[in-house]
Amino acid sequence: MIPRYGDPRESGQRYRLRPGAYAVLWRDGRVLLTHQQEPWPEFQLPGGGIDPGESPIQALHREVYEETGWRIGGARRLGAFRRFTFMPEYDIWAEKLCHIFLARPVRRLGPPTEPGHSAQWMAPQDAADRVGNAGDAAYLRRVIRGLA
Repeated sequence: MIPRYGDPRESGQRYRLRPGAYAVLWRDGRVLLTHQQEPWPEFQLPGGGIDPGESPIQALHREVYEETGWRIGGARRLGAFRRFTFMPEYDIWAEKLCHIFLARPVRRLGPPTEPGHSAQWMAPQDAADRVGNAGDAAYLRRVIRGLA
């Protein structure tokens, strides 16, 4: 069973399944997060929705580049979690199925191409304390325990 983090499903609310791929990006003892300004300021694991016809790995590479400006290598799947949330930028209630990977930032190509995003390096524990959802935090802490 895939664990759920955050609020439970609201009774009577219809949710659209929204699969996504996200990465814990570890390099030289630090973690690379994305900071998203809208719809509210929040630190997140870089990643996002998997487009139709796209594999999770393809989506991961595309989303990490868009949100951080970095290319990645060595992506390894860690697991998945679900969370139920309203996504105001799409005006939908979503059941997010978040596939989580561990990867290494290899090369910065430039600033993020996604408007309102910035790439932020942090100490791992600071990153786990500052991300905006409990699922991201749980996977960061899992990686910290395994790599620290």
